[in-house]
Amino acid sequence: MSFSYEVKTELCRADIGPKTMAAAQAYGVLLFANTFTAREIRIVTGNADLASHFPRLFKRSFGLDFDSVSGDGERKKKIFSITDEAKLKKVLSTYGYEAESLTALHINLGALEDEGAKESFLRGAFMAGGSVTDPEKRYHLELSTTHPFVSRELPALLSDMGFESRLVRRGQNYVTYFKMSSAIEDLLTKIGAPVAAMKIMNTKIEKDMTNSVNRRVNCDTANVLKTVVAAEEQLHAVKRLREAGAFEALPEKLREVAEAREENPEMSLSELAAFMGLTKSGLSHRMKKLADKAAELD
Repeated sequence: MSFSYEVKTELCRADIGPKTMAAAQAYGVLLFANTFTAREIRIVTGNADLASHFPRLFKRSFGLDFDSVSGDGERKKKIFSITDEAKLKKVLSTYGYEAESLTALHINLGALEDEGAKESFLRGAFMAGGSVTDPEKRYHLELSTTHPFVSRELPALLSDMGFESRLVRRGQNYVTYFKMSSAIEDLLTKIGAPVAAMKIMNTKIEKDMTNSVNRRVNCDTANVLKTVVAAEEQLHAVKRLREAGAFEALPEKLREVAEAREENPEMSLSELAAFMGLTKSGLSHRMKKLADKAAELD
């Protein structure tokens, strides 16, 4: 089951509400459905909960039933259609359209005057033409429609609600989309899918924690490697001095740090400095002198 399927199932659990809210939700379904013209309404879904939801929604909104409900072969999709002229006129007139003169569909904002109606409209739009990617993979939510004017007007409606979206065309579809996880969380909460929104939030927190741990591990690994390399270089210098018979001629302070390094090869410079009661810069200065004296032998 995809994440989009889960979200749409969650949306179906919410109460349809009074007729005005139902009509706003049905409006979103229609404008983002497969077909909505003066000749036909056609809605296709593979979600069993939506298949149960749509007949109840249209009954509450318009007091009518679909003319036909059929299956779509092995894909187990349901196709809901209305072709009856009287029913189509009733649906169209609900949103201020004239069937006889309808050429292109717009969003009639007069049918979505309050915030609740807008939220219901977006809920229906997502049910019919929405998808959201599993947050484990990436953050992406989109609403797809075949109506160009609807796609141009939707961002303005979203902006009024505090959402900034982007628009792209894919073939015959016009897609409004979001890529910011916070915007997706807020939108899902608005349209009635708070559980899905919480899943995105939790996933983001887990990702941030994992990334933080990985950065810390990488940093620690780099520091350990740096310590090992530095210690090896210092031990090599001490060994070179011993082999050349120059060790005993070193000043006492240099011999002390050389012996301390030989006895504690695993310690970082900071740890060795603390062990010897020196400052890190002081120890570093003495180690450099050792390296310089070893280099003079080459």
